[in-house]
Amino acid sequence: MPEIDPITLAVLAGRMEQIADEMDATLFRAAFNPIIAEAHDASHGIYDAQTGDTLVQGKSGLPIFVGVMAAAVKAVIDRGADTPPQDGDVWIFNDAHIGGTHLSDMRLVRPYFRDGKLFCYLASVGHWHDLGGAVPGNYNPAATEVFQEAVAIPPVRLVRGGEFQQDILDIILRNTRLPASAQGDLNGQLGALDLGVKRLDALLEEYGGDTVSRALTALTDRAEKLMRAEIATLPQGRWEAEDFLDNDGISDVALPIRVALEVTGERLVLDFTGTAPVTRGPVNIALPTSIATAYVAIKHVFPSLPANAGVMRPIDIRIPEGSLLSAEFPAPTGGYTETILRMIDVIFSAAAQAAPERVVANAYGTINALSIAGRRGDGSRWVMFSFYGGGHGGSADSDGLNHGNAPISTATIPPAEILEAAYPVMFRQWALRPDSAGAGAHRGGLGAVYEIELLEENAEAFLFGERGKFAPKGVADGGEGAMNCFAYEQDDGWHQPPLTSKMVGMTLSKGQRVRLETPGGGGYGPPGERRPEAVARDVALGYLSAEAATAAYGPAWREVRI
Repeated sequence: MPEIDPITLAVLAGRMEQIADEMDATLFRAAFNPIIAEAHDASHGIYDAQTGDTLVQGKSGLPIFVGVMAAAVKAVIDRGADTPPQDGDVWIFNDAHIGGTHLSDMRLVRPYFRDGKLFCYLASVGHWHDLGGAVPGNYNPAATEVFQEAVAIPPVRLVRGGEFQQDILDIILRNTRLPASAQGDLNGQLGALDLGVKRLDALLEEYGGDTVSRALTALTDRAEKLMRAEIATLPQGRWEAEDFLDNDGISDVALPIRVALEVTGERLVLDFTGTAPVTRGPVNIALPTSIATAYVAIKHVFPSLPANAGVMRPIDIRIPEGSLLSAEFPAPTGGYTETILRMIDVIFSAAAQAAPERVVANAYGTINALSIAGRRGDGSRWVMFSFYGGGHGGSADSDGLNHGNAPISTATIPPAEILEAAYPVMFRQWALRPDSAGAGAHRGGLGAVYEIELLEENAEAFLFGERGKFAPKGVADGGEGAMNCFAYEQDDGWHQPPLTSKMVGMTLSKGQRVRLETPGGGGYGPPGERRPEAVARDVALGYLSAEAATAAYGPAWREVRI
């Protein structure tokens, strides 16, 4: 097969990325729930027809979905072995043990045919607002089985040869507290897939299937070569790191996550031997999620690499059987976000020992999944699920970002105005958290303070968080960020969860509040190397109290005029 010329390859790469980007944008505009429409907790891509490997992913979609959606497509390929896919089929499922992440993420996979032959797969994933389970919003920190988290749907055909299977949809909608929201999100995903088909039709009509197919192969091979070249720039050796989860939501016991990073020539090994075993509580993750998380971390270390499967060919990821990183059905996986954040932290900490200039210090390390749910005066249900921001780590080039979104994704924090318009709550505070950043030559970013008041007569609240006992770490002698802190108001005053960062069934009455103080990011480099002018500016801006500034950096900043 002749090689494709570089100019055509670049044009086709851009066109295919644009297809995925348009699919993202279509769903964001059409989705009913704010987690997709505002936070952009979704993704779309193009996948190999035989292997399911990622070929192209949209730039607006969540990076964590690059790897897990490949696993989802592979699951559909396996399911279709006995009944081959037809043009017009659409598969739907949310089984986290097969397709990764957790049951809230609904996956749609559609085979794409050209001239009667399977050419590739298109896939869409989006975080639906509620899919049953014991806790509204599906983040159940007390779950001991997947059945307590949400309804689990294996890969099934929602559309068969162009014919919609209404009975499948009826089952799904019967198992959600918010059927209108689920229907709207589904319609948005189906519309995104329809658009992807139209755009691929136009692209292949213009360039021909053979040329586009060769371009996809060339892009994957090129990604592998780039990854090998990047690995070769690292020093040879082995570096180890560990960090901990607060607990599993059931037993108040810390859970280690360990990694050894080894570089040999153009190959890189990530070995997670020594990580805690499968837990009773829902901080487990399935193997596809672990592999995808390693990919996300590697993409942070080598940010110029493209988003396709070729990047992972020179990397050996070793996940021990029976660990919380390779959980099997029916182990609960609802809090996968907390565990993958800690995986990224330990990979960064190990990589910092090899090449500190390539990594940032630990970010805040928890999405603080908070659900508040109840009934309105007319009896209708409402479920407010959202995640919250914190500080990012400092780097060799700059201070960490204040109040950013989690490094596992590009999902943004839903605006207070949107949440207040959709649900009976009021944000009494939404502010940066002073003295939360890790000290360093480049300090970490600040965490945030959120205080939310209930406006309805009563409701229940549920929290699934982390970093309440183990602070985000600095690198290159940088300091730790502040830890997570959650409190909720009752008639007799303010209380904190017995398990620090996780709790179910907090009852709230009208006027009572919940309060989140999220972690800051770790610092980069010795605090003594921070310029006094930068310290004085932080004090002037209210980022840092005078007492904390002097304790971390000494008194020299007091001589600076701002």
